[in-house]
Amino acid sequence: MDRQELFAKIQYPLPQHAISRLIGKLAESRVGWIKDPFIRHFIKHYGVDMSQAREPDPGAYACFNDFFTRALKPDARPIGEGLISPADGTLSRFGRINHGTLIQAKGQAYSLNALLGGDSARAAPFRQGSFATVYLSPKDYHRVHMPLTGTLREMTYVPGRLFSVNQATANHVPGLFARNERLVCVFDTERGPLAMVLVGAMIVAAIETVWAGQITPLSGRVQTTCFDTPVVIEKGAEMGRFKLGSTVVVCLGREAQFHDFDPTGTPVSMGQSLGA
Repeated sequence: MDRQELFAKIQYPLPQHAISRLIGKLAESRVGWIKDPFIRHFIKHYGVDMSQAREPDPGAYACFNDFFTRALKPDARPIGEGLISPADGTLSRFGRINHGTLIQAKGQAYSLNALLGGDSARAAPFRQGSFATVYLSPKDYHRVHMPLTGTLREMTYVPGRLFSVNQATANHVPGLFARNERLVCVFDTERGPLAMVLVGAMIVAAIETVWAGQITPLSGRVQTTCFDTPVVIEKGAEMGRFKLGSTVVVCLGREAQFHDFDPTGTPVSMGQSLGA
């Protein structure tokens, strides 16, 4: 058993939600002697580029979560043509959705239907479409933006585990992104349907959206909210954020698709063109 497999296996018995809630409380601490050393150590350890932040002074943030979800300078992320990356991170996987399955890692596939909350009608428009998975590492900018202008149709909270979502875990935990707690946001766009799946992970304290605030954690059942009053979010505008890092899975219908990237594992920036 190699280190990656061992790392994945030891996560199964852990009290994932309890650990995440504890870390979440620490990340919200306003006590200077707790937050300030934590933020400065994090910046040094992960090599965070604070020159791009709207507020470059680490001591100016009220808590670690405010630092982690920091805004960038207005010109830090130019918006490209066509379909754009929703976040900074690594394009870990992308491709066609074949026979209702997506690729998680080499030798690992998972169900589109399960990813989107177990509703076959919700999954149907994406069955012949395409997908892209963007992994946000700790050093990355952690706000999530719209790849295209879209009108929010529905939002579904799906309870689940909180495995780490790094590549080591993706390689060894079957159906990882369809097992973890997640928020599924389905939009209508001029290029067809768009699903933004914000996947929770170990020590991710919460997921927020711009229209509803903090979403997770909620109860232990699937909850869907439909929107009769239009919520329109422009391409490149923020739609949500992670309090501590995770992964975004973008699903498209057959009307739009991603560029061909080779190899997978390509670093991407929010606003970078990903497709026509």
